[in-house]
Amino acid sequence: MADNAAEHEKHESAAESIVDKITEKFHDTDSSSSDSDDGKDITAKASAVKAKIYRLFGREKPVHKVLGGGKPADIFLWRDKKISAGMLGVATTIWVFFELLEYHLLTLVCHILILALSILFLWSNASTFINKSPPQIPEVIIPEDIVLGVASAFGMEFNRALAILRDIASGRDLKKFLAVIAGLWVLSVLGSCYNFLTLFYIGFLLLHTVPVLYEKYEDQVDAFAEKAEAEIKKQYAVFNEKVLSKIPRGPLKDKKLA
Repeated sequence: MADNAAEHEKHESAAESIVDKITEKFHDTDSSSSDSDDGKDITAKASAVKAKIYRLFGREKPVHKVLGGGKPADIFLWRDKKISAGMLGVATTIWVFFELLEYHLLTLVCHILILALSILFLWSNASTFINKSPPQIPEVIIPEDIVLGVASAFGMEFNRALAILRDIASGRDLKKFLAVIAGLWVLSVLGSCYNFLTLFYIGFLLLHTVPVLYEKYEDQVDAFAEKAEAEIKKQYAVFNEKVLSKIPRGPLKDKKLA
């Protein structure tokens, strides 16, 4: 699996490698000659090669780096099958317990604690009859830096989401505004059909399937996405000409806070 992943990353960044080789060749040539016009032509050709490559959502990095790299990206891309399958199995078990079996969170936690405490209590008392020392229950302490790190990361993402919503609500980009409204409407429709736990499980399932499938078939997906984006832009231009351009709008002015 690791060999396939490495081979795929090499294939994914093949175009970027071509650009790097052209640039390196230019630098090598530049050290032996002083022809600046040829250097500009090579740089322009390298930029043109890079510009011709279409990637979904304007992606310039491999999928692994887009997902943040490190362990989380390895899990989503199934670099380690045991951990990925384990997390997906735990999420599926939780969803089955709470959604299909209609278990309640408080009830499940209490039952787990009752079972764990009963086993430890019986084991501690039974050890005196079999001449063995009672088991040592480890002391569990959550490190403070982990809690602060999670809270800080959550706060940063929440503030960034608020900044994005504020920028959209300012009215500068009508296309982005309509896209967000459409996305929220679709999410509201899904929310009326499923509860929060089911939506969370669907999102978790998509995170464990869509990235790895896209990484495997990215060339076909990017080619299809390029055609779809061109068609969407064409339809949006027609919609803008017939509808949006006829909506009266006053000049937008940035308001300064006192």
